[in-house]
Amino acid sequence: MLKRLEIVGFKSFARKTVLDFSSATTAIVGPNGSGKSNVAEAFRFALGEQSMKSMRGKRAEDLIWGGSHSVPRASRAAVVIVFDNLSARGSRPFKIDFDEVAIERAVFRDGTSEYSINGSRVRLRDVVELLAGANIGETGHHIISQGEADRILLASPRDRRAMLEDALGLQIYEFKKHEAAKKLEKTEENIAQVNALRRELTPHVRFLESQVKKLERADALRTELIDLARTYFAIEDVYITQEQLKIVEEKRATEERLVVVSTELEQIADPKSADRGTVQRTEALRKAEHEVYELSGMRTALSREIGRIEGALAEVQRRASVVVSEPYAKVPREELEALHTEVETQIKILAGGSIEALRAALTAIHTAIKIFFTRHSMPHDEYLSDEEDAAHKLEREHITLIEKYTAVSVRLEKAETARARSREDMIALEETSREIRRRILDVAQAKAHEEGERTKAEAREFELTLLVEALERDKQEVVVLGGTEAMAYVALPAAPHEERKMQEDRHRTLERLKIRLEEAGGTGEDIRREHKEVSEREAFLTTELNDLAKSAAGLGALIRDLDTELAKHFSEGLEKVNTSFGEYFALMFGGGSARLALEELETDEEEAEDCEKLNNVPQEEQRPGIEIAVNLPKKKVRSLMQLSGGERALTSIALIFAMSQVNPPPFLILDETDAALDEANSHRYGDMIKNLAKKSQLIVITHNRETMSRTNILYGVTMGGDGVSKLLSVKFDEAIVVAK
Repeated sequence: MLKRLEIVGFKSFARKTVLDFSSATTAIVGPNGSGKSNVAEAFRFALGEQSMKSMRGKRAEDLIWGGSHSVPRASRAAVVIVFDNLSARGSRPFKIDFDEVAIERAVFRDGTSEYSINGSRVRLRDVVELLAGANIGETGHHIISQGEADRILLASPRDRRAMLEDALGLQIYEFKKHEAAKKLEKTEENIAQVNALRRELTPHVRFLESQVKKLERADALRTELIDLARTYFAIEDVYITQEQLKIVEEKRATEERLVVVSTELEQIADPKSADRGTVQRTEALRKAEHEVYELSGMRTALSREIGRIEGALAEVQRRASVVVSEPYAKVPREELEALHTEVETQIKILAGGSIEALRAALTAIHTAIKIFFTRHSMPHDEYLSDEEDAAHKLEREHITLIEKYTAVSVRLEKAETARARSREDMIALEETSREIRRRILDVAQAKAHEEGERTKAEAREFELTLLVEALERDKQEVVVLGGTEAMAYVALPAAPHEERKMQEDRHRTLERLKIRLEEAGGTGEDIRREHKEVSEREAFLTTELNDLAKSAAGLGALIRDLDTELAKHFSEGLEKVNTSFGEYFALMFGGGSARLALEELETDEEEAEDCEKLNNVPQEEQRPGIEIAVNLPKKKVRSLMQLSGGERALTSIALIFAMSQVNPPPFLILDETDAALDEANSHRYGDMIKNLAKKSQLIVITHNRETMSRTNILYGVTMGGDGVSKLLSVKFDEAIVVAK
């Protein structure tokens, strides 16, 4: 159901104008030139009309408000038609999931148009398909403008058929046929391209097949090469691995031995170490000899001094022993001799004893002298004579010298011992030097031997590296010639017990086979690969061609099915239209009859059949147009050209209403189609409008009072001095209530 029409900037509607269509019949009235027919043209515009002539214009700019002295011109014109997308039975006339459908079209001064459905930008094609699904076709049978009432009568038979198909809602089949025909045309183009590609590939495929046959003759050589290569590679791999492990172990042992002898050689052959030992021992000997010399001199000097002191002490003792005078005490001779004997004894001990003995002897001498003088001393010190004082001094000096002598003797003894040891070390060093020289020679020979072994191991290692490189080259060459199958050999746990010469013979045989296979063309992988790719390409094209042929056949079948459906529905619709057309015609003319008939065509069926077989696609059927036959009451009129203007108008109205009755469109716009009717026909026209409004929503643009009386809502269009169309509305139901 049509809900409203919104117009902005379209022709004389400069300002936004909204028409609500809440009634089954709406009348739009107004004086000539007020712009009421612009409403019908606004419908045409929004529904996608492309003919400027149908909208009384020459260019897109003519559709946009051009401005006046008080209202500036608009930059665009836009019209929105809003439909209710819920029918009484709950179905959706428009095949989109919206309860309300708003179709908008805007045109700009540069001539571009924009289309939208519910605010989303779409193509004109999308609008046309949506409208076709709701029985609003592009032929405009649902919009009959002033002067176009007899358009269907004046149209050619083929155009008249298109109008009828549109009115019957068969346009959707035409859309499907058109899409299928486009796909079929594209499919035929693809078939032609695929056939061209196949024709290009065929000579190349034949050439590659001959090359592949030549390559097959080399397969025997290749098989022999692969078998021999597997054996050779398996043995060579394990041989090289074992030799590498062996040489690694030999190098490791050699390096260890070389480190040992090198370290030993560095230690025993270090000239600095040997010289340092000799110098140290020579210095030690010289130092010991110098110390013995100095200590010997010191002990000799001390010995002479001790003798002098002892002589002086003896002289003092002698003088003291002969002094017999008062008040001195008398000393028996025996005690003096005993003291002298004790001192002599201790002096002998002092001459050759140890430090402890020397100290004990000195202590004994001191004690003996002290006891002697204590026993024979005078009661008072003042009676001591000068000799006694001198004796005491000499004794103390004697003791000191004895201690020094003893210390020097001990040091001398140690120095002599050190000198003897140094002389022994020098002798031993000379003997060691001779041994070291012999050892250096032996170790140097051992080092040279190990270095030679290392050089041999490195040479062998380099030889194995060359073997590895040669083996890798052989593998690569064999893979190129024989493929990766040659590498599918089982690794051996150990090399076979055979002479190396047997493996060398295998290698020579392998080289000969490679040369022969290269001369035979190698593996020819490139040719085989290309042959495979080209063959697969040809097979793909064949499959694609079959698929395209099936697709073409399917599209052809679809077109034939659509033609069958279209013919069936057209035939049924034509019969219904004829029934209704006859009734309306009799009603309008008070009798008579009218009907639509298919025109007769002359076709060469044989030629069409041959053409269809040649292309394997159905040919576009030349469908017969529609002829109109009328029979006026009380007149001998058979041709439309014999009808008067009024009679043509009545006939066209009867036909339009008949088509609308058979497949009612959602709305029908009649723009002054009743202008030429007299009072009696106007009454009949009003009756038909009332009857037609039961099936389609009617918008009538009229001056006829009879027609106005059959509507529920009346819109009046006026135009002021500014040239802008304005709208006034009256609802008759409300007006009647007010009038009462």
